[in-house]
Amino acid sequence: MFPNEAHQYMGILQLLLHFSWTWIGVMHTEDRNAENFVHDVLPVFSRSNICFDFIERFPILSFSTAVADIVIEGKKVFRTATRSSANVVVVCAESQTMVNVRTILQSLEFDNEPVKAKVWIMTAEMEFTSLAFQREWTIRFIHGAISLSVPSKKLLGFEKFTQMRNPTEDNEDGFIKDFWEDAFACSLSERLEENNGEPICTGGEKLENLPKTVFEMSLNGHSNSVYDAVYAVAHALHAVHLLRFKQSVMGNKGNQKPFLLHLFLRGVSFNNSAGETVAFNQNGELIGGFDIINWVTFPNQSFLRVKVGKIDPGAASPKVLTINEEAIIWPSRFNQTLPFSLCNEPCLLGHSKTKKEGKPFCCYDCVSCPKGKITNQTDMDDCFQCPEDHYPNTDQDSCLPKDISYLSYEEPLGTSLASLALSLSFVTTWVLGTFVKHQNTPIVKANNCSLSYILLVSLFLCFLCTFLFLGRPEKGTCLIRQAAFGIIFSVAVSCVLAKTITVILAFVATKPGSRMRKWVGRRLASSIVISCSLFQATLCSVWLATFPPFPHFDMHSEAREIIVECNEGSVVMFYFVLGFLGLLAAVSFTVAFLARKLPDSFHETKSITFSMLVFCSVWMTFVPTYWSTKGKYMVAVEVFSILATSAGLLGCIFFPKCYIIVLRPNLNKKEQLIKRNK
Repeated sequence: MFPNEAHQYMGILQLLLHFSWTWIGVMHTEDRNAENFVHDVLPVFSRSNICFDFIERFPILSFSTAVADIVIEGKKVFRTATRSSANVVVVCAESQTMVNVRTILQSLEFDNEPVKAKVWIMTAEMEFTSLAFQREWTIRFIHGAISLSVPSKKLLGFEKFTQMRNPTEDNEDGFIKDFWEDAFACSLSERLEENNGEPICTGGEKLENLPKTVFEMSLNGHSNSVYDAVYAVAHALHAVHLLRFKQSVMGNKGNQKPFLLHLFLRGVSFNNSAGETVAFNQNGELIGGFDIINWVTFPNQSFLRVKVGKIDPGAASPKVLTINEEAIIWPSRFNQTLPFSLCNEPCLLGHSKTKKEGKPFCCYDCVSCPKGKITNQTDMDDCFQCPEDHYPNTDQDSCLPKDISYLSYEEPLGTSLASLALSLSFVTTWVLGTFVKHQNTPIVKANNCSLSYILLVSLFLCFLCTFLFLGRPEKGTCLIRQAAFGIIFSVAVSCVLAKTITVILAFVATKPGSRMRKWVGRRLASSIVISCSLFQATLCSVWLATFPPFPHFDMHSEAREIIVECNEGSVVMFYFVLGFLGLLAAVSFTVAFLARKLPDSFHETKSITFSMLVFCSVWMTFVPTYWSTKGKYMVAVEVFSILATSAGLLGCIFFPKCYIIVLRPNLNKKEQLIKRNK
């Protein structure tokens, strides 16, 4: 009449896991069921990450043992439980164990030894039992306990039946007389020598007036099982008699064979007076689950069994355990908060568990997550990385989305560079307009005005091409910005080289008998500019055709930012383009430096020397600075280098001439040129 015990043990396991009680104590008796529980069930608990601080065996009372010995052994068991850090103790015992437990606890109280309150989880076999002399003993130790119970409902007429019991009327029931004397501490014997001085029972005593520690007016799980067992046997006997009656009617009296009762019990199915169906499965086991009972005690030695959940083995896996946490009354020392039963405090967010040597796996230390990793739940075994587009917060317990980073116009750095580029482009336009306006003056004519115009236009485009580097990198801007910069700068530097060579050839050609006169003119200058520009354009075309630049999201360089940048595609081709610019600048600087002592009334070799010195200085420092920065600051370095070198060319080559044209027009005459050349 008891459901499958495996369901009970799995229900206890589900209960422990539901409340995250992984550090528990175990007490058990020496009977066969308890031994099976220790050897077969506890290993299953361990595989579900439940650890045991202690596993103690209850002493049991037998005819060969003294009560004093049991109390001494029991005290040791309860001292172990009291000193344990586990707040939950699973008790696998039988119905009479409660008598022994109360005796041991009463002895500890007599010795003034405090018993720390625990959450006792009791199996359904363990019931509240009491001896008559224990009626005044405290029961507060079971306050907040949880037990499993065979489901039972209030039977109609049972209370009325108990209220009608009277030892003076039930002469055929010898048990009720003994019970009556123990329960009411009176004697039914009228002889003084037989009642030992106890008051005489009147027979008018009321069972409902007894404390629950002595007698309960309602059926508990065990009593309900007995009740159903009687009816099950009755139904089985009825089936046997029906079958025999049918055989007698059919004339098979001589062939009647004895029937085994358990064969009929296996097929029994009926509704008891509480309306519950009683039936057995093919293994002869009672079909049913268990109720989860919460024990609540009161100062007047009364108690309540409050149903707070159930275990239904036939339900779907997530619904096997049903429990109402809010209805549970916990032991008083927990102040009605969910008790923790762990070997140590849970690891907080931002920490992970690490094993303690020599300790069970439920005992561990907590260590902070390494940089860049988090834990977003307590008691996690390992820290983990945030997604690529997120980063850990300061407490390392959650991930925050990374900011998108690029050199935008809205931020001060981008605004400053854009304003500077725009201002320099306006200045370049003004210089070009000044040269066009005074194109017939000696200082403009003396320095190859066509090359000057091309150089000024290329510088103007250099300033404007910096806008390709500002703002969010897109596919189109990434594709053309380095190529545009390389080609435009090649035009500018090749113009400077052509102007330098033209000046040198002009002075050499003026010497008598010189053969260099045929090289002096626009053809040589045009050839230098076109050939150098075409070579750079070819390099850029190969670059774009083979390994073109593309937008790239760098999620690893910065912890809290996603850098949107242009991947150059081929770093080798990028440095080929820069290398060719450097070669042109180096040749221009060398030639201009060698020609610096030529008469300089109007020619510009000294200006070119200084401009190329600025150019080479900027780009020599550009490479290490470029690779030592990341993200938008890397782009800012390149933009600043473009602006600085372009401004250097504009300032060194054209500002001195603009100064003469605008502020010293008296020096812008042919006589000054002839005078200085002499």
